[in-house]
Amino acid sequence: MNTSPTSLTIRRPDDWHLHLRDGDMLAAVVADTARQFGRAIIMPNLKPPVTDTAQAGAYRERILTALYQAGLPEGSFEPLMTLYLTDNTAPDEIKRARESGFVHGVKLYPAGATTNSDAGVTDLLRHCGAVLEAMQRHDMPLLVHGEVTDPAIDVFDREAVFIERVMQPLRQAYPALKVVFEHLTTKDGVDYVMQAEGPVAATITAHHLLYNRNALFQGGLRPHWYCLPVLKREVHRLALVEAATSGNSRFFLGTDSAPHVKGLKEHACGCAGCYTALHAMQLYAAAFEAAGALHKLEAFASLNGPAFYGLPANEATLTLEKSGFDIPETLFLPDGTQVVPLAAGESLAWRVAEQGGALSAWPLRFQRLPTLK
Repeated sequence: MNTSPTSLTIRRPDDWHLHLRDGDMLAAVVADTARQFGRAIIMPNLKPPVTDTAQAGAYRERILTALYQAGLPEGSFEPLMTLYLTDNTAPDEIKRARESGFVHGVKLYPAGATTNSDAGVTDLLRHCGAVLEAMQRHDMPLLVHGEVTDPAIDVFDREAVFIERVMQPLRQAYPALKVVFEHLTTKDGVDYVMQAEGPVAATITAHHLLYNRNALFQGGLRPHWYCLPVLKREVHRLALVEAATSGNSRFFLGTDSAPHVKGLKEHACGCAGCYTALHAMQLYAAAFEAAGALHKLEAFASLNGPAFYGLPANEATLTLEKSGFDIPETLFLPDGTQVVPLAAGESLAWRVAEQGGALSAWPLRFQRLPTLK
């Protein structure tokens, strides 16, 4: 007998790893996140990157303006800002960030690791020791892109080597520093986070729960499945599913939704990133249902992240209905620029139920692209 529920109501979830970009792209994508999530950790890898508290405050104001223009009720979504760590970040900046009340983490991008990471750190312990000590003192989490960039290391092994070369020495030197291993992709990473001493946690994306690296090549090279860290072998996907559905409070939701215009994805040197904000909770519900663990989704999506960051869980709720959701083939911005969501053209079993009042009235900034004759 099929006992799978047809609806699921959980506390409103949060997204602990999100790219919103800026300008027209920000205006187009922000409401997709705000329809589902109460808060989101906003990545700082803009051009130029967000490296100090004043820049983070200005970016936050642009996000709030975009939310207002999208019809978002005031106070119903909170952007949690981050700083981009560089070799030259000053320890005093950490104190200013903590005192701001709106900066909630500092992001480590190893130089060249992913989109807009050229200004990243070249040697964490050698160049950032004073900043790391200030972060530990002020209880400011370090959010790490957990890959080495050594070209001699195979791209599928870079997370495991990062644990050995960076995470282990970091934890030994700064044992009280809060560290979030973002977008975890391997069994090596899962094992490390489970066993590490001190305040260590990890985010997991929906696409790394649902797909292995075969998804990149089914029927040809599929650039809209390309992300960094790249999708891995099935053994790693299964380890991520086990971790996410385990109830272990060290693992929580982070979409790593990363919009790029279609032309930059379908390009000779295509950009890394999957756009999942449109249908994030539907994707996570699919992964948890496939694992027989829908009853574990609330802890992963709504409770574990706030507990690690020292924030209260959201009071509002979100309802998922098993009534089907067709992922659009293509989305476009008002200027005609196109964005392709992950798994475009496919169908999911779950959809986010309409929210009452002003929430259901938010305009769709993205629209389905008309069929071209």
